[in-house]
Amino acid sequence: MTIAIFQPSVSEGPPYPPMVVVDMVWPDQSNHHGTLFGGAALSMLDRMAFIMGSKVLRGSVVTAAVSRLDFAAPAPAGHLVECRAQVLKRGRRSVTVDTQLVAEDLLSGERSLCLSGEFVMVRQADDGLEIHKTALNVTSDPQTKPAISQAITRIAEIIFPGHVNHRGVLHGGPAMSWMAKAGFVAATRHVRRTVVMAGSEKLSFTAPARVGDIVTVEGLVIETGRRSIRVQVDMWAESPLNGERWLCTSTELIYVSIDA
Repeated sequence: MTIAIFQPSVSEGPPYPPMVVVDMVWPDQSNHHGTLFGGAALSMLDRMAFIMGSKVLRGSVVTAAVSRLDFAAPAPAGHLVECRAQVLKRGRRSVTVDTQLVAEDLLSGERSLCLSGEFVMVRQADDGLEIHKTALNVTSDPQTKPAISQAITRIAEIIFPGHVNHRGVLHGGPAMSWMAKAGFVAATRHVRRTVVMAGSEKLSFTAPARVGDIVTVEGLVIETGRRSIRVQVDMWAESPLNGERWLCTSTELIYVSIDA
């Protein structure tokens, strides 16, 4: 089905483009009906509102209110969910964000609107946070092979204390998990068949990400064979306080179709 996205104008400040990222519905997020649990769905939208609010207000934000929640359809386990955020209104210390969660069957491409709602995010008066500066070795997009598809898959995450090591730096485990998820979605969407990871190129972490940073993982199909799909995956970090953005790591993941 076609999803109509309401994109109102923003009366204060510069316009903010919609943000669209993807996630997967796993069994541990599902209820006894085998569909995404309502609390998990709300958590996904709240995360999107937090990320958008942090980008717009450039500070430490909290959820102040949630309204107009509408559970329209279930999202079965194994489906992709696309989370969308659009700024409706911005004030001096607050922003109202319209959010939507759309489920997609990765094999058939069928889509349905599952949940929508409005979140009011408020910037705290005193962030009390130190903006860290990172020495960057990479200041521009990585050099990649020409993409055979222009459909970029994006996954966004917030780095919480449980994601970092004892030095406060993002642990390799969560980072690789997010990159594998982005690669899996990009490959499956491209061929609309069941795929598994078969290998990867060297993965080197060139710059760190820390607690409070926003991480965006981008996957793009760059090559396909008879049964294989090669995906370029890049992981970027961004400080929500000053908008500084840097490349953390980049690799190529190879997936293989297992359908007969």
